[in-house]
Amino acid sequence: MNTVESSLSKKAFERLVSNKLSLFGGIYILLLIVLAIFTPLIAPYDYAYQDLNLGPSGPSAEHLLGTDTLGRDLLTRMMYGSRISLMVGFLATMVALVIGVLWGTIAGFAGGRTDAIMMRIVDVLYGIPFIILIILLMVMFGRNLVLLFMAIGAVEWLTMSRIVRSQVMSLSQQEFVLSAEAMGVSKKDIISRHLIPNAIGPVIVYATLTVPQIMLLEAFLSFLGLGVQAPMSSWGLLIRDGAVSMEEYWWLLIFPSLAFSLTLFSLNFIGDGLRDALDPRSGPN
Repeated sequence: MNTVESSLSKKAFERLVSNKLSLFGGIYILLLIVLAIFTPLIAPYDYAYQDLNLGPSGPSAEHLLGTDTLGRDLLTRMMYGSRISLMVGFLATMVALVIGVLWGTIAGFAGGRTDAIMMRIVDVLYGIPFIILIILLMVMFGRNLVLLFMAIGAVEWLTMSRIVRSQVMSLSQQEFVLSAEAMGVSKKDIISRHLIPNAIGPVIVYATLTVPQIMLLEAFLSFLGLGVQAPMSSWGLLIRDGAVSMEEYWWLLIFPSLAFSLTLFSLNFIGDGLRDALDPRSGPN
């Protein structure tokens, strides 16, 4: 069995690597993460650097991507902003992943009234407008990044739970699960050893597509003034500031938008590549 699983994993990896767009996306995201981690060491200027005498200036040898209206180096702010955007995207996805997988697995495996009650709760939460939920949380607890992670993760797990539930309901009728139940294996062990590991493929694919979706939500919130607050910066906040002065200082909008768009495309390329690799029927063999 281990040999078969190893062979399937090897073929899936080969299909993933052979997908040029997915490979490009993976390399780009990996480099972006490395740059974000080492930003304090490699950024061209200090985060607090500000030249009021310089003001907004276009790209030059001294400031490769120009400076903003307060004389701050745009490249430096984009590098620091990438840390916030990526952190929000990945951590909120992890929150959504944990809650969604557990909720969907329990609902799908339990079935009956338990499943009906749990999924009606999901339906109710779906009906709550996202922006209203964010505003209520900020009024109650104030503005901070932890709250942003929790708020976004608390919304994005709903779709994840439905995907996992459908997978678990299908897996529950498979012979290996029925055999485990007949042998007296506890429900906890069936969930942790059989159901979740076998449902993880679609979950991983959806998780890679959730990261760009959450980054878009963070950018949208920052654009409305509900996300990251100054002096901190994220790509969404930089795009908002750039949109205000785009007619005079085009570089303040173009460069953050290009970086943000390329990141979203790369994450989607990875998701598409994983989908094709884990399910050869959805793409070329």
